[in-house]
Amino acid sequence: MTADDHIVFIVDDDARLREALSELLGSHGIRAAAFGSASEYISADKPDVPACLILDVELPDINGLDLQRQISKGDHPPIVFITGHGDIPSSVRAIKHGAVDILTKPFSDADLMAAIEAAIAEDRERRSARAELGALQRRYHELTPREREVLPLVVSGLLNKQAAAELGISEVTLEIHRRNMMQKMAVSSLADLVRVAERLEIPITHSGRAGGDRT
Repeated sequence: MTADDHIVFIVDDDARLREALSELLGSHGIRAAAFGSASEYISADKPDVPACLILDVELPDINGLDLQRQISKGDHPPIVFITGHGDIPSSVRAIKHGAVDILTKPFSDADLMAAIEAAIAEDRERRSARAELGALQRRYHELTPREREVLPLVVSGLLNKQAAAELGISEVTLEIHRRNMMQKMAVSSLADLVRVAERLEIPITHSGRAGGDRT
């Protein structure tokens, strides 16, 4: 890793703490960007790299937990909360909504760095999963309308002749569409295709078992 392939955002109204945290991260070769309020953080341009958000619970313009709720519907870095007034309800709320950890001041450098490393690792995994899903979606959109009809029938377990009958086409034609569809989706087995369909949340409306008596 290099200092430019990840970043830590610090949001705290204590200038001395922001400086201390920035220096700590710098000593570990981690780039940091510090903000004194939630509004400053929200309006700032942010690099598109794996990140962690160190967020104070008590801020001058908005409660950190409320900020967590506001940004929860979008893409945002995993959060490590810091607070001078830790309490169990706040901790439960923070963790329930996805926070990596909540540290009560004064916290140790080791605890903070461990939480940051966990957050950045989590963000890398999220980004990898989003990139993989995006690639699958692009492949799916390259399918012809007929191939999109064939896909759910195949993953439902229907035999070629059953799927062909469902679409009112010949079995040979069905096999051509099936082969082309699997090539475009970059899968080599039915098991792989089923996993892809699950990732894309393609509804399966037919059952191979239910169609077992069809000819």
